[in-house]
Amino acid sequence: MNLNTPQKISLAFYIFLLIFWVALFFTNTTEGFYNYFYSFLFGLIPLIAGIVAIFSAKRWGGVKTAIGKAVFFVGLGILFWGAGEMIWSYYNFFLGVPAPYPSVADLGFAPSIFFYGLGAFYLSKVTGAKYGLRSKTAKVFVTIAPFAILAASYYLLVVVARGGVLVPEGETPLKIVLDIAYPLGDFLSLAVAVIISGLSFQYMGGRHTGDIVAILLGLGVMFLGDTAFSYATTVGTYYNANWGDLLLTTGTFLLSLGVLGFYKLKEVEV
Repeated sequence: MNLNTPQKISLAFYIFLLIFWVALFFTNTTEGFYNYFYSFLFGLIPLIAGIVAIFSAKRWGGVKTAIGKAVFFVGLGILFWGAGEMIWSYYNFFLGVPAPYPSVADLGFAPSIFFYGLGAFYLSKVTGAKYGLRSKTAKVFVTIAPFAILAASYYLLVVVARGGVLVPEGETPLKIVLDIAYPLGDFLSLAVAVIISGLSFQYMGGRHTGDIVAILLGLGVMFLGDTAFSYATTVGTYYNANWGDLLLTTGTFLLSLGVLGFYKLKEVEV
């Protein structure tokens, strides 16, 4: 996978964030300025990459082509996510709220899943449209998987984390809806993208195989990160720059790395 300039910058910044996170972890720093600063910094990768991707989509035909739609919507999704993280940081630094959830920040986080999921859908149609959802196994999986994940999320976030009480005293119904909606949305985006693509990444002679895999891996890591975040905020163990935030850092980085791979048009235009 040959990285272009925006991808190299993104990778270098991600490595810096990993070093920053390790320093916080081994110094047992769980609150205060540096934790807030980490949250702010890791939101910059998807924010900037999203802007770059939206402009890059024009080179691929914009919303007139499947690949143009893929780049545009993945870019729009991570841009919304980065914007949500900026609002989160505003709560941290200026309002003194360490974990503003639910809050106005969710106006950025919530739509992001829909947009980058839609982008992954269009990308998967380009990479493996000949497979689609033709097989019975794929159709059964798409039908059953959402209910299985919903049941697993309910068990973890309600039965385990809340002691079987759907809406405990002091917690809003909105929180539990978001707790389940975030990881479920990530999982559905990943599942549909993988199934429709048929795991076929021969688009443009395989030139963007690494970029496509990065996006799919990003969706998977976001699922884990959102699940960890929902659980930690429920049981009261969340803090900025915890393990869940490291997963979200990695997930948004992978999505950014993948979509930035389409920064330049390479020979074949769709």
